[in-house]
Amino acid sequence: MSVEVALAVMDAARTGRLVVCDQDDQRIGLVTRTDLTAVRDSGAHTDRVRLRDILGDHGSFTSPVTAMAKPST
Repeated sequence: MSVEVALAVMDAARTGRLVVCDQDDQRIGLVTRTDLTAVRDSGAHTDRVRLRDILGDHGSFTSPVTAMAKPST
């Protein structure tokens, strides 16, 4: 997902942060509106920058192998 699309999703969802998942739907990080705005407004930003590209050191908030809880039946 691109930075612009992520910002649009945040606006629509009325949230200030998004969870970033890899191709296997494993959580790999968290980005905030502040993070995305800073990247968008930087001189190095292009439409090819993806969320996974900007995670940096602060992006990971859980181990990629952490399993998500399943609802009890």
